[in-house]
Amino acid sequence: MTKQIWLNLPVKEVAKSKAFFAKIGFSFNEQYATPHSTCLSVGVTNFAVMLFEESMFEGFVQNKITDTQSSSEVLISIDAESKEEVDEFAKKVEEAGGTVFAKPAENQGWMYGCAFADLDGHRWNMLYMDFSKVPKQ
Repeated sequence: MTKQIWLNLPVKEVAKSKAFFAKIGFSFNEQYATPHSTCLSVGVTNFAVMLFEESMFEGFVQNKITDTQSSSEVLISIDAESKEEVDEFAKKVEEAGGTVFAKPAENQGWMYGCAFADLDGHRWNMLYMDFSKVPKQ
């Protein structure tokens, strides 16, 4: 059966996307880099997010790419170790040219997070979850 999973996203310009994600603290697996793609490594498991230039991505999916200005195809969630990490991350996103569309705030009494769009409009959120405050059933 499957051994690994990765996410593929279309981007307008790989170099600009790579610079953006590097500025907000992500690393890359250069083993999978080409002139038209790169591999973003996320988290301690190094979850692979492949960034492909739009023309290459369209060739794979044989479908039109979602217009991220008017719709969303996915929400990518990443965790944080503290509220401070969420606040710091939101600042980095804005400084790197991303759009924080949901400012850092508490949610449901046990989560604290923010949500942002990368340079290509893909939607992400970062959450700190305090499981000691999860409502009991």
